[in-house]
Amino acid sequence: MKIAIIGTGNVGGALATKWAKAGHQIFLGVQDTENFKGKELLNNPNTSVQSVTEAVQKAEVILLATPAKFTIEVTQSLGDTSGKIIIDAMNIVMNQGPVGFKTTTDAILAHTQSQDVVKCFNTTGFNNMVNPLYDGSPIDMFVAGDSEKGKQIATQLALDCGFAHCYNVGGNDKFFLMEQYAWFWINLAMFQGNGREMGFKLLKR
Repeated sequence: MKIAIIGTGNVGGALATKWAKAGHQIFLGVQDTENFKGKELLNNPNTSVQSVTEAVQKAEVILLATPAKFTIEVTQSLGDTSGKIIIDAMNIVMNQGPVGFKTTTDAILAHTQSQDVVKCFNTTGFNNMVNPLYDGSPIDMFVAGDSEKGKQIATQLALDCGFAHCYNVGGNDKFFLMEQYAWFWINLAMFQGNGREMGFKLLKR
């Protein structure tokens, strides 16, 4: 799969590494191709760097993993996204988000041509993307959005990262729930002092 990653920080970098190792072709979309965070990601032969619009043009799937307050600006910089799947891995943190929108995903939908926009990879820390195993058992991932095609792709990419399962949370109306779930993890990990090395797994009987 050809994937453009916009945002090469902790989350974008972790996913770029896992997906490149799984055999996907990764295009890092950056503003300055000579000076950007995550240059070490280019050590994988499946990863290259381009301008944002060039990366988007080459890709089938676009991952957005930038600070939430830049959501609208970043989305508008993508160029033509017709026929592309967009995966939103962002969360509004401390009210730092796109003005006038309840979630980053709603802002993306309002500023792009693609309707295949889903929210995934936002509900846990980047450390769990690097290593989803706890006592040998992988934790779970979650996805939401109206786009069935987008959810299928995100689910496969979650499995390629090593997550046990990627559960369908619902449609676009569940974007806010997904961001609240992220805050639940942040609260336990950071504010309640449990640390980042924790994750969630759905158990059934």
